[in-house]
Amino acid sequence: MQRKNSLLKKNLFSPYQDFLFCLATFAIKLQPKGKYSIGIRLKLYFWRIMGLFPFICICSDETGPCSPNPCKNDGTCEVIASSRRGDVFSEYICKCPSGFEGVHCQTNVNDCAMEPCKNGGTCRDLDGDYTCNCPSPYVGKQCQLRCISLLGMEGGAISESQIYSSSVHYGVLGLQRWGPELARLNNQGIVNAWTSAAHDRNPWIEINMQKKMRLTGIITQGASRMGAAEYIKNFKVASSLDGISYITYKAEGQRRDKVFVGNSDNDSTKTNLFDPPIVAQYIRIVPVVCRRACTLRMELVGCEIHGCTEALGMKSRLISDEQLSASSSFRTWAIDAFTWHPQFARLDKMGKTNAWSPAHNNRSEWIQVDLERTKRITGIITQGAKDFGVVQFVSEFKVAYSDDGKSWTVVKEENTDNEKIFQGNIDNNTHKKNIFEPPFYARYVKIIPWEWHERITLRLELLGCDD
Repeated sequence: MQRKNSLLKKNLFSPYQDFLFCLATFAIKLQPKGKYSIGIRLKLYFWRIMGLFPFICICSDETGPCSPNPCKNDGTCEVIASSRRGDVFSEYICKCPSGFEGVHCQTNVNDCAMEPCKNGGTCRDLDGDYTCNCPSPYVGKQCQLRCISLLGMEGGAISESQIYSSSVHYGVLGLQRWGPELARLNNQGIVNAWTSAAHDRNPWIEINMQKKMRLTGIITQGASRMGAAEYIKNFKVASSLDGISYITYKAEGQRRDKVFVGNSDNDSTKTNLFDPPIVAQYIRIVPVVCRRACTLRMELVGCEIHGCTEALGMKSRLISDEQLSASSSFRTWAIDAFTWHPQFARLDKMGKTNAWSPAHNNRSEWIQVDLERTKRITGIITQGAKDFGVVQFVSEFKVAYSDDGKSWTVVKEENTDNEKIFQGNIDNNTHKKNIFEPPFYARYVKIIPWEWHERITLRLELLGCDD
């Protein structure tokens, strides 16, 4: 009879045994220590062992001060102290991410309170962050970068094939061609600018930057033809990302196209800023009012999209002579006065010896710049020179960088282990710009000539920023 009752109990409980055992175990866990005797606990486990509860019950983790997480806005919960009472949970604190505060990180901090925007930028508070509306020509998270590089019309970094126009004027019985490739700021000569054809009622000149750029301004200049001043008094600017669909520039908050004030004579320059900047690959200047004829010389101002392309100081001499060194220096006719020192390797330097040239023409020669602290390096502009009428330049080169001046890394082709060979110059005077993609961070930068014309001869400027 006893055995019958046992079997009956087991059969009655069998459908619910999993649930009952978990419930009993969880109930015991929730009670203060000592509430149930050891005997009751052992009896539960004995039942499981004997087959009444033939399973292992895995209960979920106990709840506590950090489960569930009481902290808002991705705050991190940390237990800091335990209570002596068995029925009281441990205490906790919330570690808040940037932009939030409060016991539970529930308060959005005004990130603009500390006025993070520089150079006249306007701050707008976001949810846990801020954004700066930067006046032209400043860019960057805090408007800390100046986007004011001359993009290459005057220096020649923008090639002739990148410049085209709606029409061209031919003067003096068709012998003078005032083509778009001549529209370079301060261009000299009898025919030294672009002029549209007299019959062209909708003239324009366009520059293809070959990739998306940030444009912050334009410098314009007229010219003189047959002794008469010609220039553009007013103009519009249009831009495009694909060379097909164009947008005419408008001032911020305005619906009408902006008409820029141009020149008032043939020789002085006029600078206009784009505020906000233009982001485009193609930039088109559209004359509105012209004096005698639509004649133009110009330069574009701006930077790469990331904004970090400031000249680091070779041309301006912010980089001192002591910061420049080289493997050797050449002396023309072995005369000390005609030594081509590394401190002469400054972009656009003038004079008889106006560049660096090593004593030997081989791939072991180098010139090095010490920036005195780590900077973000995004590009380089190179230039050749003449030695008593002989055109000399570096046509190919490598770049290496270092943090200590001892251990060097050569810039490689993207996604490969091959050392990158950069294309250099094709003459003694034109600027050639190369962008480092991706940029690198370094204190020391070394240029290693790889191919050259006549003799290794180099003037240069480094591009980058302190960021």
